[in-house]
Amino acid sequence: MTADPSAFDTARAVLEPAGTRVRDPISNKSMWLAGMLTDGRVEDNALKFNVEFTAQHSRDDRARMVEALTLNIREHGWPGEIVPNVLVEGVRRAATPASPRPAAPAPKAPDPVRGMSGPGMQAHGGPITLQPISGVKHLVAVASGKGGVGKSTVATNLAVSLAKLGYLVGLMDADIYGPSLPLMMHIKGKPMANPDKKVLPLMSYGVKCMSIGFMVDDAEPIIWRGPMVMGVVKQFLHDVAWAPLDYLIVDLPPGTGDAQLTMIQGAPISGAVIVTTPQDIALLDAVRGLEMFKKLNVPILGVVENMSWMELPGGAGKVFPFGEGGGVRLAQRYETALLGQVPLDQAVREGGDEGSPASLEDGPIADVFLGVAQTVIRALPV
Repeated sequence: MTADPSAFDTARAVLEPAGTRVRDPISNKSMWLAGMLTDGRVEDNALKFNVEFTAQHSRDDRARMVEALTLNIREHGWPGEIVPNVLVEGVRRAATPASPRPAAPAPKAPDPVRGMSGPGMQAHGGPITLQPISGVKHLVAVASGKGGVGKSTVATNLAVSLAKLGYLVGLMDADIYGPSLPLMMHIKGKPMANPDKKVLPLMSYGVKCMSIGFMVDDAEPIIWRGPMVMGVVKQFLHDVAWAPLDYLIVDLPPGTGDAQLTMIQGAPISGAVIVTTPQDIALLDAVRGLEMFKKLNVPILGVVENMSWMELPGGAGKVFPFGEGGGVRLAQRYETALLGQVPLDQAVREGGDEGSPASLEDGPIADVFLGVAQTVIRALPV
């Protein structure tokens, strides 16, 4: 029978995280990155796929890896039959289907970072090799635990500030479902490829930019499964002609999901900037984002508190519509730097809506972002 196209997405959504956790002793990569898992599909509630070994793999290697992969597939929550077709140098060997669905309680939701640690991302005893981005000295992630805190505002103004200081800067919009870079950097156009088949980023304010927003219409909804999002993030990291760059700023989507983990597994991150607003509900989510980076041994460069206060007209003082001091407490709790406090200011909002970041002009707001940039430079010199 022919599998439904969505069945291939379903198979990949299970095989990629499961195969990422099993190391191939020959290539020293995970089974997934080594390209050992092919032709994955779901047919009649059975997960079918090929496991391709070389002649260098011993019989024990093959048995151990297939067993570990099967256990990880179960752990990931696959309830049906598992049918691996074992191939050696392209010749099919005896395939041993795993046992049908056991009469057991429903599997627990998978923990995508369980068993992982450190920049090498230890996965069931084997390192996943991070692939550096050619010609990029530092990759800086700008993240938050929730939406609406001004993460994209911080990312764009940080990138522009670094460019104003004379550094070579790129800005990657990893928020696939809600791209904002085209509007905030006042840039339109369709990227083209160079002779090396690398995508050429678009330029704005001296910053190399890449966003899925360049490739879809503004009103077009992006209704993609997780594996497609992960694929785009990987392409933006490694199939874009970023070089040469001193800093590649990555504007991550809110939360701690597929895009974040794909980026952390896909390239070495020099450091992360956490964005929050002062109120407690935002701090709760910022803590989750911060803990994710800590758990995966990504250095935390510091915290930016956005919408910290609002200046009253006529110099009548400040008001704190979202509370006071939340970013300070978060930085103190995690013994990291408070990189800056950005006031709730009309110029920041207008700059984002008009595609003219506030850091382009001189003034108190630009000075805040300039201070954030200078702290990043001190932490990550080029």
